[in-house]
Amino acid sequence: MTEYMVVIVGDADRWWSTMSRQERIDGYAEYTRFGEELTRRGHRVTGGAELHPTTEARTVQPGGQTVTDGPFAETAEHVGGFYLVETDDLDDLTDCCRIIAALGDAVEIRRTVTREDRTASTAES
Repeated sequence: MTEYMVVIVGDADRWWSTMSRQERIDGYAEYTRFGEELTRRGHRVTGGAELHPTTEARTVQPGGQTVTDGPFAETAEHVGGFYLVETDDLDDLTDCCRIIAALGDAVEIRRTVTREDRTASTAES
């Protein structure tokens, strides 16, 4: 099975700052449905988490000398959470991700780099 990181990208702070309690409950129900659908279709969730608001972020700037509070860039889109999913069917995983994308945030799916990928990369150099 191949491992993918499913990244939820959007206005991560919207969940807590502008949504009503019922909207959050309904949204979390869709995330629960997403996880259940992944399992039902044979995908395996191996990790993941919702992230706290960007106001709690700390960023180490390029070069490593400067640390700032908050996100790296001034942008309306931030990572709000992620899933690690093992699957042999990227197309079906993509279809499942439509469940949470329907809530209004983008969902990015990226294959993780394996030890074998790193070994092959060094062997090619």
